[in-house]
Amino acid sequence: MTTFLPLLPLMILTGTILVLMMAIAFMRNLALSCGISVIGLMLTLISIIWVNLNLEPSYVTPLLRVDDFGLLFSGIMAVTALFICLLAYSYHQNRGEHQDEFFLLLLLATLGAMVLTISVHFASFVLGLELLGISIYALISYPTKGVFSLEAALKYLILSGISSAFILFGAGLLYAVSGTLSFADFAAGGIPNTGTGQVFVLAGSAMILAGIGFKLSLVPFHMWTPDVYEGAPAPVAGFLATISKGSVFVALMRFFLAVDGYQYDSIMTGLYWIAGLSMLLGNILALLQSSIKRLLAYSSIAQFGYLMVAFIAISELAGKHLAIEAAVFFLIAYFITTIGAFGVVTIMSDKSEDHDLDSLDAYEGLFWRRPLLAAFMGIMLLSLAGIPLTAGFIGKFYILASGVESQLWPLLVIVVIGSGIGLFYYLRVIYAMTKKAAENTDITVSAAAGWTMAVVTLVLLVLGVYPGPVIEWVSNMALQLV
Repeated sequence: MTTFLPLLPLMILTGTILVLMMAIAFMRNLALSCGISVIGLMLTLISIIWVNLNLEPSYVTPLLRVDDFGLLFSGIMAVTALFICLLAYSYHQNRGEHQDEFFLLLLLATLGAMVLTISVHFASFVLGLELLGISIYALISYPTKGVFSLEAALKYLILSGISSAFILFGAGLLYAVSGTLSFADFAAGGIPNTGTGQVFVLAGSAMILAGIGFKLSLVPFHMWTPDVYEGAPAPVAGFLATISKGSVFVALMRFFLAVDGYQYDSIMTGLYWIAGLSMLLGNILALLQSSIKRLLAYSSIAQFGYLMVAFIAISELAGKHLAIEAAVFFLIAYFITTIGAFGVVTIMSDKSEDHDLDSLDAYEGLFWRRPLLAAFMGIMLLSLAGIPLTAGFIGKFYILASGVESQLWPLLVIVVIGSGIGLFYYLRVIYAMTKKAAENTDITVSAAAGWTMAVVTLVLLVLGVYPGPVIEWVSNMALQLV
Protein backbone atom coordinates (compact mmCIF):
# COMPACT_ATOMS: atom_id res chain seq x y z
CA MET A 1 0.00 0.00 0.00
CA THR A 2 1.34 3.39 -1.02
CA THR A 3 1.63 5.94 1.76
CA PHE A 4 1.35 9.59 0.81
CA LEU A 5 2.79 10.91 4.08
CA PRO A 6 6.14 11.83 2.43
CA LEU A 7 4.13 14.23 0.26
CA LEU A 8 2.94 16.17 3.31
CA PRO A 9 4.82 19.39 2.25
CA LEU A 10 3.14 19.33 -1.17
CA MET A 11 -0.27 18.69 0.42
CA ILE A 12 0.16 21.58 2.87
CA LEU A 13 1.22 23.92 0.07
CA THR A 14 -1.75 22.80 -2.05
CA GLY A 15 -4.06 23.38 0.92
CA THR A 16 -2.60 26.87 1.35
CA ILE A 17 -3.32 27.60 -2.33
CA LEU A 18 -6.97 26.52 -1.88
CA VAL A 19 -7.37 28.65 1.28
CA LEU A 20 -5.83 31.62 -0.52
CA MET A 21 -8.20 31.17 -3.48
CA MET A 22 -11.19 31.23 -1.10
CA ALA A 23 -9.84 34.27 0.74
CA ILE A 24 -9.40 36.20 -2.52
CA ALA A 25 -12.92 35.21 -3.64
CA PHE A 26 -14.54 36.54 -0.47
CA MET A 27 -12.32 39.47 0.48
CA ARG A 28 -9.56 41.25 -1.40
CA ASN A 29 -6.89 42.26 1.07
CA LEU A 30 -3.19 42.41 0.24
CA ALA A 31 -2.03 41.92 3.84
CA LEU A 32 -4.34 38.91 4.29
CA SER A 33 -3.16 37.27 1.05
CA CYS A 34 0.47 37.81 1.98
CA GLY A 35 -0.15 36.55 5.53
CA ILE A 36 -1.82 33.32 4.33
CA SER A 37 1.05 32.74 1.88
CA VAL A 38 3.71 33.31 4.52
CA ILE A 39 1.99 31.03 7.07
CA GLY A 40 1.48 28.33 4.42
CA LEU A 41 5.13 28.44 3.35
CA MET A 42 6.29 28.29 6.98
CA LEU A 43 4.09 25.24 7.62
CA THR A 44 5.44 23.69 4.40
CA LEU A 45 9.00 24.25 5.61
CA ILE A 46 8.22 22.71 9.03
CA SER A 47 6.65 19.67 7.32
CA ILE A 48 9.74 19.27 5.11
CA ILE A 49 11.95 19.17 8.21
CA TRP A 50 9.58 16.66 9.89
CA VAL A 51 9.53 14.37 6.84
CA ASN A 52 13.31 14.52 6.58
CA LEU A 53 13.79 13.60 10.25
CA ASN A 54 11.10 10.94 10.61
CA LEU A 55 10.66 9.17 7.28
CA GLU A 56 12.99 7.10 5.15
CA PRO A 57 13.58 7.99 1.48
CA SER A 58 10.83 6.35 -0.54
CA TYR A 59 9.02 6.26 -3.87
CA VAL A 60 5.50 7.68 -3.78
CA THR A 61 4.04 5.99 -6.85
CA PRO A 62 6.54 5.53 -9.72
CA LEU A 63 6.37 9.28 -10.40
CA LEU A 64 7.97 10.80 -7.31
CA ARG A 65 10.87 9.96 -5.01
CA VAL A 66 11.05 11.81 -1.70
CA ASP A 67 14.64 11.74 -0.43
CA ASP A 68 17.16 14.04 1.25
CA PHE A 69 18.17 15.59 -2.10
CA GLY A 70 14.64 16.55 -3.05
CA LEU A 71 13.69 17.66 0.47
CA LEU A 72 16.77 19.88 0.75
CA PHE A 73 15.88 21.83 -2.37
CA SER A 74 12.17 21.82 -1.57
CA GLY A 75 13.07 23.48 1.73
CA ILE A 76 15.35 26.01 0.01
CA MET A 77 12.56 26.87 -2.42
CA ALA A 78 10.02 27.27 0.36
CA VAL A 79 12.36 29.68 2.19
CA THR A 80 13.13 31.59 -1.03
CA ALA A 81 9.42 31.89 -1.86
CA LEU A 82 8.83 33.13 1.71
CA PHE A 83 11.44 35.88 1.22
CA ILE A 84 9.93 36.83 -2.15
CA CYS A 85 6.46 37.08 -0.54
CA LEU A 86 7.75 39.50 2.11
CA LEU A 87 9.59 41.60 -0.47
CA ALA A 88 6.61 41.56 -2.86
CA TYR A 89 4.26 42.83 -0.14
CA SER A 90 5.98 46.19 0.11
CA TYR A 91 6.47 46.22 -3.68
CA HIS A 92 2.73 45.86 -4.35
CA GLN A 93 1.55 47.92 -1.40
CA ASN A 94 1.98 51.22 -3.23
CA ARG A 95 0.28 50.03 -6.41
CA GLY A 96 -3.39 50.90 -6.54
CA GLU A 97 -4.81 47.85 -8.28
CA HIS A 98 -5.72 44.54 -6.72
CA GLN A 99 -2.53 42.55 -6.31
CA ASP A 100 -3.81 39.55 -4.36
CA GLU A 101 -3.53 37.04 -7.19
CA PHE A 102 0.22 37.66 -7.30
CA PHE A 103 0.70 35.54 -4.18
CA LEU A 104 -1.58 32.81 -5.55
CA LEU A 105 0.48 32.56 -8.73
CA LEU A 106 3.69 32.61 -6.69
CA LEU A 107 2.55 29.63 -4.60
CA LEU A 108 1.43 27.72 -7.71
CA ALA A 109 4.84 28.27 -9.33
CA THR A 110 6.58 27.16 -6.12
CA LEU A 111 4.42 24.02 -6.05
CA GLY A 112 5.50 23.21 -9.62
CA ALA A 113 9.15 23.75 -8.69
CA MET A 114 8.87 21.45 -5.66
CA VAL A 115 7.30 18.73 -7.83
CA LEU A 116 10.28 19.04 -10.20
CA THR A 117 12.78 18.45 -7.38
CA ILE A 118 11.31 15.03 -6.53
CA SER A 119 10.34 13.88 -10.06
CA VAL A 120 11.73 10.55 -11.27
CA HIS A 121 9.35 10.13 -14.20
CA PHE A 122 8.75 12.20 -17.31
CA ALA A 123 5.03 12.51 -16.51
CA SER A 124 5.63 14.27 -13.18
CA PHE A 125 8.58 16.16 -14.69
CA VAL A 126 6.39 17.68 -17.42
CA LEU A 127 3.52 18.39 -15.00
CA GLY A 128 5.82 20.25 -12.62
CA LEU A 129 7.50 22.08 -15.49
CA GLU A 130 4.21 23.27 -17.01
CA LEU A 131 2.71 24.32 -13.68
CA LEU A 132 5.86 26.34 -13.06
CA GLY A 133 5.98 27.80 -16.60
CA ILE A 134 2.31 28.85 -16.87
CA SER A 135 2.37 30.48 -13.43
CA ILE A 136 5.55 32.39 -14.28
CA TYR A 137 4.03 33.63 -17.53
CA ALA A 138 1.14 35.12 -15.57
CA LEU A 139 3.51 36.59 -12.97
CA ILE A 140 5.64 38.31 -15.62
CA SER A 141 2.58 39.88 -17.28
CA TYR A 142 0.95 40.78 -13.95
CA PRO A 143 1.50 44.58 -14.04
CA THR A 144 -1.11 46.22 -16.25
CA LYS A 145 0.83 49.48 -16.58
CA GLY A 146 3.52 49.72 -19.22
CA VAL A 147 4.30 47.48 -22.18
CA PHE A 148 7.61 46.03 -20.97
CA SER A 149 6.00 43.36 -18.82
CA LEU A 150 3.62 42.24 -21.59
CA GLU A 151 6.48 42.07 -24.10
CA ALA A 152 8.57 40.05 -21.63
CA ALA A 153 5.64 37.71 -20.93
CA LEU A 154 5.04 37.12 -24.63
CA LYS A 155 8.71 36.30 -25.23
CA TYR A 156 8.74 33.93 -22.27
CA LEU A 157 5.49 32.27 -23.36
CA ILE A 158 6.71 31.55 -26.90
CA LEU A 159 10.21 30.39 -26.00
CA SER A 160 9.06 28.45 -22.94
CA GLY A 161 6.49 26.69 -25.10
CA ILE A 162 9.15 25.80 -27.68
CA SER A 163 11.50 24.47 -25.00
CA SER A 164 8.70 22.37 -23.48
CA ALA A 165 7.97 20.95 -26.94
CA PHE A 166 11.64 19.99 -27.29
CA ILE A 167 11.52 18.18 -23.93
CA LEU A 168 8.29 16.34 -24.83
CA PHE A 169 9.62 15.30 -28.24
CA GLY A 170 12.88 14.10 -26.66
CA ALA A 171 10.96 12.12 -24.02
CA GLY A 172 8.89 10.60 -26.84
CA LEU A 173 12.04 9.40 -28.62
CA LEU A 174 13.36 7.85 -25.41
CA TYR A 175 10.01 6.15 -24.86
CA ALA A 176 10.08 4.79 -28.42
CA VAL A 177 13.36 3.00 -27.78
CA SER A 178 12.85 1.95 -24.15
CA GLY A 179 9.07 1.56 -23.68
CA THR A 180 9.15 3.47 -20.39
CA LEU A 181 9.07 7.04 -19.10
CA SER A 182 10.56 6.25 -15.70
CA PHE A 183 14.15 7.42 -15.19
CA ALA A 184 15.16 4.28 -13.27
CA ASP A 185 13.41 1.87 -15.68
CA PHE A 186 14.97 3.65 -18.61
CA ALA A 187 18.45 3.12 -17.16
CA ALA A 188 17.74 -0.56 -16.43
CA GLY A 189 15.90 -1.28 -19.67
CA GLY A 190 18.85 -2.27 -21.77
CA ILE A 191 19.23 0.58 -24.24
CA PRO A 192 20.80 -0.58 -27.50
CA ASN A 193 24.29 0.77 -28.09
CA THR A 194 24.16 0.47 -31.85
CA GLY A 195 21.85 1.16 -34.75
CA THR A 196 18.60 3.11 -34.69
CA GLY A 197 18.15 2.74 -30.94
CA GLN A 198 21.39 4.55 -30.23
CA VAL A 199 20.40 7.34 -32.63
CA PHE A 200 17.05 7.73 -30.87
CA VAL A 201 18.72 7.89 -27.45
CA LEU A 202 21.22 10.54 -28.54
CA ALA A 203 18.60 12.60 -30.41
CA GLY A 204 16.11 12.38 -27.53
CA SER A 205 18.70 13.28 -24.91
CA ALA A 206 19.94 16.20 -27.04
CA MET A 207 16.39 17.55 -27.44
CA ILE A 208 15.74 17.28 -23.69
CA LEU A 209 19.00 19.09 -22.97
CA ALA A 210 18.14 21.80 -25.50
CA GLY A 211 14.76 22.33 -23.81
CA ILE A 212 16.35 22.43 -20.37
CA GLY A 213 19.04 24.77 -21.76
CA PHE A 214 16.24 27.25 -22.56
CA LYS A 215 14.88 26.98 -19.01
CA LEU A 216 18.37 27.49 -17.53
CA SER A 217 19.20 30.23 -20.09
CA LEU A 218 22.49 28.62 -21.04
CA VAL A 219 24.29 29.76 -24.21
CA PRO A 220 23.11 29.48 -27.02
CA PHE A 221 19.57 29.27 -25.55
CA HIS A 222 19.89 32.48 -23.53
CA MET A 223 18.48 35.16 -25.84
CA TRP A 224 15.22 35.61 -23.90
CA THR A 225 16.83 36.12 -20.51
CA PRO A 226 17.85 39.84 -20.38
CA ASP A 227 14.61 41.08 -21.97
CA VAL A 228 12.40 38.99 -19.69
CA TYR A 229 14.35 39.91 -16.55
CA GLU A 230 14.17 43.60 -17.47
CA GLY A 231 10.45 43.54 -18.24
CA ALA A 232 9.34 41.36 -15.33
CA PRO A 233 8.56 42.90 -11.91
CA ALA A 234 11.63 42.75 -9.67
CA PRO A 235 10.25 40.03 -7.30
CA VAL A 236 9.33 37.89 -10.32
CA ALA A 237 12.78 38.36 -11.86
CA GLY A 238 14.21 37.16 -8.54
CA PHE A 239 11.91 34.12 -8.68
CA LEU A 240 12.97 33.37 -12.26
CA ALA A 241 16.66 33.58 -11.38
CA THR A 242 16.39 31.33 -8.32
CA ILE A 243 13.46 28.94 -7.88
CA SER A 244 12.62 28.52 -11.57
CA LYS A 245 16.16 27.83 -12.77
CA GLY A 246 17.23 25.96 -9.62
CA SER A 247 14.34 23.47 -9.76
CA VAL A 248 15.04 22.65 -13.41
CA PHE A 249 18.73 22.11 -12.65
CA VAL A 250 17.87 19.75 -9.78
CA ALA A 251 15.57 17.80 -12.11
CA LEU A 252 18.38 17.65 -14.70
CA MET A 253 20.77 16.24 -12.09
CA ARG A 254 18.23 13.60 -11.09
CA PHE A 255 17.68 12.60 -14.71
CA PHE A 256 21.36 12.37 -15.61
CA LEU A 257 22.33 10.47 -12.45
CA ALA A 258 19.43 8.03 -12.87
CA VAL A 259 20.02 7.24 -16.56
CA ASP A 260 23.83 7.64 -16.46
CA GLY A 261 23.77 10.24 -19.23
CA TYR A 262 27.49 10.77 -18.67
CA GLN A 263 28.34 7.66 -20.71
CA TYR A 264 27.58 9.44 -24.01
CA ASP A 265 30.68 11.31 -25.19
CA SER A 266 28.84 13.40 -27.77
CA ILE A 267 26.43 14.75 -25.15
CA MET A 268 29.27 15.52 -22.74
CA THR A 269 31.17 17.37 -25.50
CA GLY A 270 28.08 19.50 -26.13
CA LEU A 271 27.75 20.27 -22.41
CA TYR A 272 31.45 21.16 -22.31
CA TRP A 273 30.99 23.81 -25.01
CA ILE A 274 27.76 25.09 -23.46
CA ALA A 275 29.46 25.59 -20.06
CA GLY A 276 32.45 27.42 -21.55
CA LEU A 277 30.39 29.71 -23.78
CA SER A 278 27.92 30.50 -20.97
CA MET A 279 30.73 31.62 -18.68
CA LEU A 280 32.46 33.74 -21.33
CA LEU A 281 29.47 35.35 -23.06
CA GLY A 282 27.51 35.86 -19.84
CA ASN A 283 30.36 37.81 -18.24
CA ILE A 284 31.37 39.74 -21.38
CA LEU A 285 27.80 40.86 -22.17
CA ALA A 286 27.25 41.88 -18.53
CA LEU A 287 30.07 44.41 -18.97
CA LEU A 288 27.98 46.32 -21.52
CA GLN A 289 24.86 46.75 -19.37
CA SER A 290 23.62 49.91 -17.68
CA SER A 291 20.52 48.19 -16.28
CA ILE A 292 20.97 46.30 -13.00
CA LYS A 293 18.34 43.70 -13.95
CA ARG A 294 19.96 43.03 -17.34
CA LEU A 295 23.36 42.87 -15.64
CA LEU A 296 22.04 40.30 -13.15
CA ALA A 297 20.44 38.39 -16.05
CA TYR A 298 23.75 38.00 -17.87
CA SER A 299 25.43 37.30 -14.53
CA SER A 300 23.00 34.41 -13.92
CA ILE A 301 23.94 32.96 -17.32
CA ALA A 302 27.60 33.02 -16.24
CA GLN A 303 26.78 31.60 -12.80
CA PHE A 304 25.00 28.62 -14.32
CA GLY A 305 28.00 28.19 -16.60
CA TYR A 306 30.11 27.78 -13.43
CA LEU A 307 27.52 25.35 -12.10
CA MET A 308 27.75 23.27 -15.29
CA VAL A 309 31.48 22.75 -14.58
CA ALA A 310 30.53 20.82 -11.43
CA PHE A 311 27.76 19.06 -13.36
CA ILE A 312 30.26 17.88 -16.00
CA ALA A 313 32.75 16.87 -13.29
CA ILE A 314 30.21 14.32 -12.00
CA SER A 315 31.09 12.22 -15.07
CA GLU A 316 34.49 11.36 -13.55
CA LEU A 317 34.07 8.51 -11.09
CA ALA A 318 36.97 9.60 -8.86
CA GLY A 319 35.57 13.10 -8.32
CA LYS A 320 31.86 12.25 -8.44
CA HIS A 321 31.12 12.84 -4.75
CA LEU A 322 33.01 16.15 -4.65
CA ALA A 323 31.31 17.36 -7.85
CA ILE A 324 27.81 16.65 -6.50
CA GLU A 325 28.76 18.38 -3.25
CA ALA A 326 30.12 21.36 -5.21
CA ALA A 327 27.00 21.68 -7.37
CA VAL A 328 24.64 21.55 -4.37
CA PHE A 329 26.59 24.04 -2.24
CA PHE A 330 27.11 26.45 -5.14
CA LEU A 331 23.39 26.37 -5.90
CA ILE A 332 22.55 27.12 -2.25
CA ALA A 333 24.96 30.09 -2.25
CA TYR A 334 23.57 31.28 -5.59
CA PHE A 335 19.99 31.20 -4.27
CA ILE A 336 20.85 33.32 -1.23
CA THR A 337 22.95 35.82 -3.17
CA THR A 338 20.60 36.31 -6.10
CA ILE A 339 17.44 36.73 -4.03
CA GLY A 340 19.35 39.32 -1.98
CA ALA A 341 20.42 41.27 -5.09
CA PHE A 342 16.92 41.28 -6.57
CA GLY A 343 15.58 42.12 -3.11
CA VAL A 344 17.47 45.43 -3.19
CA VAL A 345 16.11 46.15 -6.69
CA THR A 346 12.60 45.38 -5.37
CA ILE A 347 13.00 47.81 -2.44
CA MET A 348 14.38 50.51 -4.76
CA SER A 349 11.34 50.08 -7.03
CA ASP A 350 8.66 50.18 -4.31
CA LYS A 351 7.44 53.68 -5.21
CA SER A 352 7.84 53.33 -8.96
CA GLU A 353 4.44 52.47 -10.47
CA ASP A 354 5.15 52.10 -14.18
CA HIS A 355 8.63 50.53 -14.24
CA ASP A 356 11.33 49.29 -11.87
CA LEU A 357 14.25 51.53 -10.93
CA ASP A 358 17.02 49.38 -12.30
CA SER A 359 19.23 51.83 -14.20
CA LEU A 360 22.75 52.25 -12.85
CA ASP A 361 22.13 56.01 -12.51
CA ALA A 362 19.33 55.39 -9.99
CA TYR A 363 21.84 53.66 -7.68
CA GLU A 364 24.35 56.50 -7.67
CA GLY A 365 24.81 57.85 -4.18
CA LEU A 366 22.81 55.03 -2.57
CA PHE A 367 25.53 54.65 0.06
CA TRP A 368 24.93 58.22 1.25
CA ARG A 369 21.13 57.94 1.21
CA ARG A 370 20.60 54.40 2.52
CA PRO A 371 23.95 53.01 3.74
CA LEU A 372 22.48 49.70 4.98
CA LEU A 373 20.72 49.07 1.68
CA ALA A 374 23.93 49.82 -0.21
CA ALA A 375 25.83 47.50 2.14
CA PHE A 376 23.33 44.69 1.46
CA MET A 377 23.71 45.15 -2.30
CA GLY A 378 27.50 45.39 -2.06
CA ILE A 379 27.76 42.14 -0.08
CA MET A 380 25.52 40.33 -2.59
CA LEU A 381 27.61 41.52 -5.54
CA LEU A 382 30.87 40.56 -3.81
CA SER A 383 29.43 37.11 -3.14
CA LEU A 384 28.51 36.73 -6.81
CA ALA A 385 32.11 37.69 -7.62
CA GLY A 386 33.39 35.01 -5.23
CA ILE A 387 35.14 37.30 -2.73
CA PRO A 388 36.28 35.64 0.57
CA LEU A 389 34.09 35.74 3.69
CA THR A 390 30.96 35.21 1.58
CA ALA A 391 29.08 32.04 0.63
CA GLY A 392 29.85 32.76 -3.03
CA PHE A 393 33.58 32.32 -2.35
CA ILE A 394 33.05 28.88 -0.79
CA GLY A 395 30.80 27.89 -3.70
CA LYS A 396 33.28 29.02 -6.36
CA PHE A 397 36.15 27.33 -4.49
CA TYR A 398 34.12 24.12 -4.58
CA ILE A 399 33.63 24.52 -8.34
CA LEU A 400 37.37 24.95 -8.86
CA ALA A 401 38.15 21.98 -6.59
CA SER A 402 35.73 19.69 -8.47
CA GLY A 403 37.18 20.85 -11.79
CA VAL A 404 40.74 20.12 -10.62
CA GLU A 405 39.70 16.70 -9.30
CA SER A 406 38.17 15.85 -12.70
CA GLN A 407 40.98 17.59 -14.65
CA LEU A 408 38.71 19.96 -16.59
CA TRP A 409 41.60 22.36 -17.26
CA PRO A 410 40.16 24.39 -20.20
CA LEU A 411 36.94 25.04 -18.26
CA LEU A 412 38.91 26.03 -15.16
CA VAL A 413 40.84 28.62 -17.16
CA ILE A 414 37.51 30.06 -18.35
CA VAL A 415 36.21 30.07 -14.74
CA VAL A 416 39.21 32.17 -13.65
CA ILE A 417 38.92 34.55 -16.63
CA GLY A 418 35.15 34.87 -16.17
CA SER A 419 35.54 35.55 -12.44
CA GLY A 420 37.99 38.37 -13.21
CA ILE A 421 35.59 39.95 -15.72
CA GLY A 422 32.71 39.52 -13.28
CA LEU A 423 34.59 41.26 -10.48
CA PHE A 424 34.99 44.31 -12.73
CA TYR A 425 31.29 44.87 -13.47
CA TYR A 426 30.23 44.06 -9.91
CA LEU A 427 32.70 46.65 -8.61
CA ARG A 428 31.32 49.12 -11.17
CA VAL A 429 27.93 48.93 -9.46
CA ILE A 430 29.52 49.27 -6.00
CA TYR A 431 31.49 52.30 -7.21
CA ALA A 432 28.28 53.90 -8.53
CA MET A 433 26.64 53.46 -5.12
CA THR A 434 29.48 55.33 -3.41
CA LYS A 435 29.35 58.36 -5.77
CA LYS A 436 27.74 61.62 -4.72
CA ALA A 437 24.37 61.76 -6.45
CA ALA A 438 22.97 64.96 -7.90
CA GLU A 439 19.43 63.99 -6.84
CA ASN A 440 18.60 63.09 -3.30
CA THR A 441 15.45 60.99 -3.80
CA ASP A 442 13.85 59.47 -0.75
CA ILE A 443 13.84 55.68 -0.46
CA THR A 444 11.40 54.05 1.94
CA VAL A 445 12.27 50.61 3.29
CA SER A 446 9.38 48.73 4.91
CA ALA A 447 10.00 46.72 8.07
CA ALA A 448 9.23 43.40 6.32
CA ALA A 449 11.61 44.10 3.43
CA GLY A 450 14.32 45.49 5.71
CA TRP A 451 14.32 42.50 8.06
CA THR A 452 14.18 40.09 5.11
CA MET A 453 17.30 41.65 3.59
CA ALA A 454 19.04 41.62 6.96
CA VAL A 455 18.34 37.88 7.42
CA VAL A 456 19.48 37.04 3.86
CA THR A 457 22.73 39.01 4.31
CA LEU A 458 23.41 37.42 7.70
CA VAL A 459 22.92 33.90 6.29
CA LEU A 460 25.25 34.74 3.41
CA LEU A 461 28.01 35.93 5.72
CA VAL A 462 27.59 33.05 8.18
CA LEU A 463 27.89 30.53 5.33
CA GLY A 464 31.01 32.36 4.13
CA VAL A 465 32.68 32.35 7.57
CA TYR A 466 31.38 29.10 9.08
CA PRO A 467 30.17 26.75 6.31
CA GLY A 468 31.12 23.55 8.17
CA PRO A 469 27.64 22.28 9.25
CA VAL A 470 26.12 22.91 5.82
CA ILE A 471 29.10 21.28 4.07
CA GLU A 472 28.77 18.20 6.28
CA TRP A 473 25.04 18.01 5.58
CA VAL A 474 25.56 18.39 1.84
CA SER A 475 28.37 15.80 1.89
CA ASN A 476 26.17 13.19 3.56
CA MET A 477 23.41 13.86 1.06
CA ALA A 478 25.85 13.55 -1.87
CA LEU A 479 26.89 10.11 -0.61
CA GLN A 480 23.31 8.90 -1.12
CA LEU A 481 23.37 10.02 -4.75
CA VAL A 482 26.75 8.53 -5.71
